[in-house]
Amino acid sequence: MSFLLIPGHCTIYLAGDSTMAIKKPKAFPETGWGMPFATFFDNTITVDDRAQNGRSTKTFINEGLWDSIVGSLHEGDYVFIQFGHNDEVPTKKSYINEQGYKDNLEKFIRETREKKAKPVLLTPVARRKFDTTGVVVGTHDVYSAIVRKVASEQKVPLIDLDKESQALLQKLGPEESKKLFNYLAPGESINYPEGRADDTHFNELGARKVAEIVLDGVRSLKLEIVRHIALKP
Repeated sequence: MSFLLIPGHCTIYLAGDSTMAIKKPKAFPETGWGMPFATFFDNTITVDDRAQNGRSTKTFINEGLWDSIVGSLHEGDYVFIQFGHNDEVPTKKSYINEQGYKDNLEKFIRETREKKAKPVLLTPVARRKFDTTGVVVGTHDVYSAIVRKVASEQKVPLIDLDKESQALLQKLGPEESKKLFNYLAPGESINYPEGRADDTHFNELGARKVAEIVLDGVRSLKLEIVRHIALKP
């Protein structure tokens, strides 16, 4: 069925990095939170996950991924924007300084609004990191603060995923929180025969828990799409 034949239809585009992206079978059980998020709405909503592994705001623009979203936007669509993991690391080619990160977020907002679509900013989801006393440690503090500042200045809805996911990790604690991430013993997965200890990328359970945080944000912000949520609270 085409876009125009569905009354009230809109698309939610997801722009971001590996924590949000659709994973290939060879990466399983690694799961981006955009995958379960796509199942939370009725058939009037399409979730189009354009997130890609390893991307920052800079590389997402340079590789034409952002232009592919802008070229697809219709009035009333949403763009959920979550970057930071790869922007903030100086040793990566994806690195961009704080001003560049801010400028790119503002570009995303401006160009989304020019198409009469609706941007939503998300702070980067937390990595699993605890100090020696079992207190969760933020790893995105500077870049998350930039997202919050841009959201405030530009009057854009904000889902503070960094803050909320840190709270979830703290509730679970250092050991239980491993159950949300791609932690595997040797021989447990054919895709990771030597095992895996990944504090950034989620398994299926972790991806769903993060997607539910985002969904709670949609509800709290009272975005128009809230009435099309098919998942019960």
